[in-house]
Amino acid sequence: MNETRVRTRFAPSPTGYMHIGNLRTALYAYLFAQKSGGDFLLRIEDTDAGRYTKGAVEIIYNTLRDVGLTYTEGPDVGGPCGPYVQSQRKSIYREYAERLIALGGAYYCFCDKERLEKLHADGAAKYDKHCLSLSGAEIERRLTAGDSYVIRQNIPETGATTYTDLIFGDITIDNKDLEDNILLKSDGLPTYNFANVVDDHLMGITYVIRGIEYLSSTPKYNHLYRAFGWELPKYIHLQPIMRDAQNKLSKRRGDASYEDLIKKGYLKEAVINYIALLGWNPKDVKEKFTMPELIEAFSLAGISKSPSIFDEPKLRWLNALYIKELPREDYHRLALPQYEQSAAKNNRFEYTLIDNLLHTRTEVFSDIPRLLEFIDKFEDYDINLFANDKNKTDAATARILLPDILSLLKTVPSSAWNNAELFAQTSALAESKGLKKAALFWIMRIALSGTLSTPGGATELAELFGKPMTIERLEYSLKRL
Repeated sequence: MNETRVRTRFAPSPTGYMHIGNLRTALYAYLFAQKSGGDFLLRIEDTDAGRYTKGAVEIIYNTLRDVGLTYTEGPDVGGPCGPYVQSQRKSIYREYAERLIALGGAYYCFCDKERLEKLHADGAAKYDKHCLSLSGAEIERRLTAGDSYVIRQNIPETGATTYTDLIFGDITIDNKDLEDNILLKSDGLPTYNFANVVDDHLMGITYVIRGIEYLSSTPKYNHLYRAFGWELPKYIHLQPIMRDAQNKLSKRRGDASYEDLIKKGYLKEAVINYIALLGWNPKDVKEKFTMPELIEAFSLAGISKSPSIFDEPKLRWLNALYIKELPREDYHRLALPQYEQSAAKNNRFEYTLIDNLLHTRTEVFSDIPRLLEFIDKFEDYDINLFANDKNKTDAATARILLPDILSLLKTVPSSAWNNAELFAQTSALAESKGLKKAALFWIMRIALSGTLSTPGGATELAELFGKPMTIERLEYSLKRL
């Protein structure tokens, strides 16, 4: 394997959903590998059976595939360094744990639960290396007897360990603050502390990109590398994504996963674009990127040393830009399920007319039913809605102008009933009466919708309603005045 070639990995645990922070880690690892002409690998870290969730591996595959993070090696695509699922590598970890014992970097520990609990109760902050002093004969006797054991890392008790993180610079940890963690559990399965080191080495990973929670524990991993005589990878630790200044994003708190955002009606292109900006600054004013543009622009220099706050209004804004660029047929396909859950279905409006109304006004597809609520919320509205200081209108003004609007619209043939024609004729009516067009359109829109907020102007609503319903609504409003 070419040691100079960049190789990164995404190594999630199959816990049930794709956390936004996990997806960002995968994205940065992918972008860095692509920018460098290297390899991006997927590895499933499933040795913690208590956290495994059925179907979670498929969620990982589907999410990476959906957003375009194509890995060159992984469980479902193969590769020269497999298997890429940790639960299938049990014999490998056993081999390397025993090799590490021979090298002096680890030792058998036979301490039972009661001794460990007493040690903790007596105030010990970490394991006391009790079993490190066992003789070879004693170890052999206990192994032969079938006594339960774990394999612990042997960390020096003095000195300090320093390494360089490419974002945070030199990190130094006193060895006395590091514990002889368990590497191989009594059931023969490895802990994260051991498996990730063995796998990263055997899979040729040159850059380890992961969360900042591992920043202070990385020195104990480096002790493993050095005990084996292996070259250390380069490290890139990422600050967390926060829901606010005090709290991390958390599924338990109701924060959205990738799947949740897609179900809400966000486009995958917008989500991945926004996630890229959560902790990375492109160093210019541009914020909208295609995947090829992200690959071209990405650099470690832009990664932030500070946490990022997930700002859903910003994501909505970005999503709206992507929606506006959708071909009309794609917009219609994505909007159709929302139309079927909205007031538009009961009124049997032509959905292509709703496309015209909403395409450039949709921020998130799940907003569509709310945007169309005005259709059913017409009767018994407050006539004071006609009041508008800017346009100098009120209910009395509406009482005067609505008959003229009605008379005009009744003359427009159904064959010419479209927004452009209706706008032109209504504008001409305003000019003939010496009125501001905004005033006439305000009155017409309130009279048609009975609400202050609609996703379109008066003549767009008239086109959507069609001539009979438009006339019916205007006549109803005139009676109410």
